[in-house]
Amino acid sequence: MAARIHGGAGAGAATALSTFNPKKLVAPSRTNLPAARSSKRCIVAGGGSDASKSLSVRHSQKLIASAAVATKAETSATTGTGHELLLFEALQEGLEEEMDRDPHVCVMGEDVGHYGGSYKVTKGLADKFGDLRVLDTPICENAFTGMGIGAAMTGLRPVIEGMNMGFLLLAFNQISNNCGMLHYTSGGQFTIPVVIRGPGGVGRQLGAEHSQRLESYFQSIPGIQMVACSTPYNAKGLMKAAIRSENPVILFEHVLLYNLKEKIPDEEYICNLEEAEMVRPGEHITILTYSRMRYHVMQAAKTLVNKGYDPEVIDIRSLKPFDLYTIGNSVKKTHRVLIVEECMRTGGIGASLTAAINENFHDYLDAPVMCLSSQDVPTPYAGTLEEWTVVQPAQIVTAVEQLCQ
Repeated sequence: MAARIHGGAGAGAATALSTFNPKKLVAPSRTNLPAARSSKRCIVAGGGSDASKSLSVRHSQKLIASAAVATKAETSATTGTGHELLLFEALQEGLEEEMDRDPHVCVMGEDVGHYGGSYKVTKGLADKFGDLRVLDTPICENAFTGMGIGAAMTGLRPVIEGMNMGFLLLAFNQISNNCGMLHYTSGGQFTIPVVIRGPGGVGRQLGAEHSQRLESYFQSIPGIQMVACSTPYNAKGLMKAAIRSENPVILFEHVLLYNLKEKIPDEEYICNLEEAEMVRPGEHITILTYSRMRYHVMQAAKTLVNKGYDPEVIDIRSLKPFDLYTIGNSVKKTHRVLIVEECMRTGGIGASLTAAINENFHDYLDAPVMCLSSQDVPTPYAGTLEEWTVVQPAQIVTAVEQLCQ
């Protein structure tokens, strides 16, 4: 786990998303996490490819690794001192720390109070901070999302929980016309430092309405940042960074990842909202993924290594904007790209990422970009059918073999 010490209060995002320049990103490796030097400093962690790494395999040569191993350069937050947390506990810890640090941070949503949230992310916060800062709302997403946006305009920093991300479709008008646009339509008079978060993705037989992936719905809204957590480490770091950001941020959490356990540092840290994470360095092909599919990809990577391939795996984390610095350096090294997502194929994150890669790095590609996505059907309730609609590790192995022929 690599990090850099940042002397300021955190990694706040730029006020206007249009000023984002991916080339300005610093993308260190994630090894040897240094300790914070003082209580006023925090660790800003990020992943990324090492642009200075020499290429031992030319892209025109046969793509077979001579001595690759499944655990090659895999990074982990479990080294050194720290404490183990489940992913939902890491989110709760990050939220609690920010509420302690800044009295303007508040939480609102259905059952977020004394019940502790549908997945216990807000457990204990109402007892500690009171009912005004942890506000239970009626079942009316459009109303309490609008209330949170209005509160952000007046100087608060609300964290709005959707009990299920699918329910936030009822608040789409507030998120689109107000949350994403008011900073611009007010001529910069207002900022909207609001975080919208909640569980989503395909669970285990939750049915079509509770198995939606809304990344593709929200990615076209101007003025909004989107991130997706995949480990307890980055869940806490992204939560804290999103709360400190002056931009509205949508934090996507996967319903099947809440019980993942990982050791995270005892010292304070935050993750950069605009950086991807290098999960596994490699030479032969770049595999871009996020959220739950990270684990399907890593399962497939073990099989691929045994077959002689050396895949580079990147968790893009930032769904909007993309970290084209890290992605670009990887494409320039491997010359082949596979995107693996749980989002729908039509108009999904993978489609936007494919377009961005083709526009910016077309000359470095030795094969067309391939994207594995969920099928464009409502998620079935039956478990066997549900599994067929989502990308599985065997499909990833097959795709890599095709691209590397």
